[in-house]
Amino acid sequence: MPPTNPARRRALADAAIDLLATSGVHGLTHRAVEKASGLPSGTASNYFRSREALLVAAAERIVELHHADMDQAAQHHKTGAAHAQSMTGQLAGLLTESLLAAATILRNRYLAIFELQLEAARRPVLASALAGMQDTSTAFTAGHHAELGLAIPRECVPTLITLYGGALFTLVTAPPESISEDAVRGVARAIVRGALPGSADPSGEDLGLSSPD
Repeated sequence: MPPTNPARRRALADAAIDLLATSGVHGLTHRAVEKASGLPSGTASNYFRSREALLVAAAERIVELHHADMDQAAQHHKTGAAHAQSMTGQLAGLLTESLLAAATILRNRYLAIFELQLEAARRPVLASALAGMQDTSTAFTAGHHAELGLAIPRECVPTLITLYGGALFTLVTAPPESISEDAVRGVARAIVRGALPGSADPSGEDLGLSSPD
C-alpha cells in the first residue's frame, strides 16, 4: 500500500505540474519529480507506481487547486462592491480577470493542463481524472454568472466557451512578456462581442479590431 503522507504527496504532485509546464509529458519521470521536489530517490515510485499514476496525480492536484481558486473567486465577487456596469461590460471584466490570471500567475498550471489534455486522448484514466474539472468549471461558471445577474442566453454559451478556450490557449502559450492587461482586456471584449453579437459593446468604445484604412 502506498505511503499516505499528504504533504509529501502534494509536494510530488506540485513538482509534477511544474515539470509538465517546463519539460512536457516526456520530461515527467519519477526521478525528475524527486529532484524537483527535493525528496529522496525512490520517493515518487513509492507513492506513484507507474508513470501513468504520476500523470493522474498531477491531474488530480490541478483539479484540487482549480476548485480552491473557484471558491476564492466566488467569495471575492460576493463580498465586492456592486457593479454598475452593463451585463456585457461586467462579463468582459470577469473574462479579463480570468484570462490575465491564467496567462501570468497561473501560467504553469495551464501549460500543464494543456499537456495533460493532449495525453488524455491516449489515456482514458487520465481523461477521467480531468473530466471532473471541466464539468465543475462549466457548472460553477453558469452558477456564478447567475449570482451576478448576468443573463447570458443559453444559446450563446457554447460560442462563449469556444472563444474563451481559444483565447486561453493563445494567451497562455504566448511569450510572457507579450501579455498585458490592456491586451487581455481587448481580447475579452472581442469574445463578448463575438458570443453576444446582439448586445451592446462591452466597452462603449471602439475595440480596435477593425482593419486599418
